[in-house]
Amino acid sequence: MSDSITTHQTETHDLIASDKVEGTAVYSRDGERLGTVKHFMVDKLTGHVTYAVMSFGGFLGIGNSYHPLPWNTLSYDPAQGGYVVNLTREQLQSAPVYTEDTMPNWSDDMYSRGIDDYYRRPLDM
Repeated sequence: MSDSITTHQTETHDLIASDKVEGTAVYSRDGERLGTVKHFMVDKLTGHVTYAVMSFGGFLGIGNSYHPLPWNTLSYDPAQGGYVVNLTREQLQSAPVYTEDTMPNWSDDMYSRGIDDYYRRPLDM
């Protein structure tokens, strides 16, 4: 693969290459920048993106926490050039989280269920 790949080869109206999603900003509905997409988790059997893992906080990659967000909680906003979630910073601070030192066991169904349950319930603040 050449280093001179053009945009039309990595992005269409409906599709985007994974490396272009990583690092994309995530905003609250109010326009506050909450973090960036670190990576995402793809279901091996269906090929669907299940979670976007958002990097939150820290400075220059130090002290970051990682918040797995169900993919369907994000919507792309071309005007902002990033993803928007219907969450506040405070709601994210209470959400399931991990750090480099506390990596989750993604094969534990209870872990995934905890994420899904958090984002399914009304997030009253």
